[in-house]
Amino acid sequence: MTRATEPSEPAEPATAFEDVRDPARVRGRRRGRIVVPLLVVAVVAGAGAAAVARPWESDGGAAEKSAVPYDLVAVERGSLSSSIQLAGSLVYDAPTPVVPSGKGTLTWLPAVGAVVRAGQKLYEADGQPVVLLTGERPMWRDLGPGVPDGPDIEQLERNLIKLGHAKGLGLSADQKFTPVTAIAVKRWQKSLGAAETGMVTLGSVTMLAQESVRVQQVTAQLGAAASGASVMTVTRTALVVTVQPADNQISRFKPDGRARVKLADGTTVEGRIRSLIRGSGNGGDDKPGGAGDGASPRTTVTVVLDGQEQAQRAGPSPVTVNVVGDTADDALIVPVTALLALDGGGYGVRVADGPTPRLVKVRLGLIADARAQITGDVKPGAQVVIPK
Repeated sequence: MTRATEPSEPAEPATAFEDVRDPARVRGRRRGRIVVPLLVVAVVAGAGAAAVARPWESDGGAAEKSAVPYDLVAVERGSLSSSIQLAGSLVYDAPTPVVPSGKGTLTWLPAVGAVVRAGQKLYEADGQPVVLLTGERPMWRDLGPGVPDGPDIEQLERNLIKLGHAKGLGLSADQKFTPVTAIAVKRWQKSLGAAETGMVTLGSVTMLAQESVRVQQVTAQLGAAASGASVMTVTRTALVVTVQPADNQISRFKPDGRARVKLADGTTVEGRIRSLIRGSGNGGDDKPGGAGDGASPRTTVTVVLDGQEQAQRAGPSPVTVNVVGDTADDALIVPVTALLALDGGGYGVRVADGPTPRLVKVRLGLIADARAQITGDVKPGAQVVIPK
């Protein structure tokens, strides 16, 4: 953008035929030797501003000699949108380590990529299944007849009811371990081929928030002791997109904001911004999607996809994320190079709709992709002055 100014008036040059015998005229000449060069400098400094402010002049003045060419561009009416593109990754959602709560020797482990649903065996310890159940609270004690009431009992009963093992029993999730609860437990144990004790021992169940999980990584070996270390990492079965914006891009990610994801095969999937987890910095790397130098964690944004079919076909892979920003519809749009910064504040454009282009003050709206939304005494199709 260019500041619109008026050029300085040139000083009258000193004549070569002055009477040097007149002291007064001599003093005038000496003053002229000082003042005239200063005025010339002022004129030269103002010539660039004059060429910018009035490039249409062709009367043999400074603009005609300017080395900067100018052109006219029509004012457009249309839509303007601010968006950014970043490199991201298509990954399985919510990686979670599985830590045994009991003891024993690991006698069976699932394969990477296996999907395990609530009520199914996740792994084995001492030849007995460790079953996946749904719940936010991990087990911390054996559950059976006579145990004190508690929310862990209610969580177990919810699973028994949902898995169909309480059918016809009238069991309700009420934090009490009743004889009816024990019957439902025996039914569940029978379906697993386990001993029908009516009790749920610590370590025989893994409570996770997900109703089904995908095994991402197995970190333990068969024959190893089930201890406090993670035996595997599981994820949700849905794919999401993660992206790590630079600090100066974080403001573009709005809660529930929209994003368009281009998959590795060239197809696109719409998505919604679910979460933004701020890191402590970007490690000095301001490149979009950059990983930084590892000095400090990056902010991570997670985008959930509207549909999984295309994403599942592509599988975990690099993607391109287009984050949709503000949009201005039915807007008057000019290149930002057409804007002139006015001395009194604000901006204007030179509109060439007559013999001499006129300066029109405008108000700025959305600016994106080197284009600006304007409002003012300007019509669509009008020609505005810009440098080539």
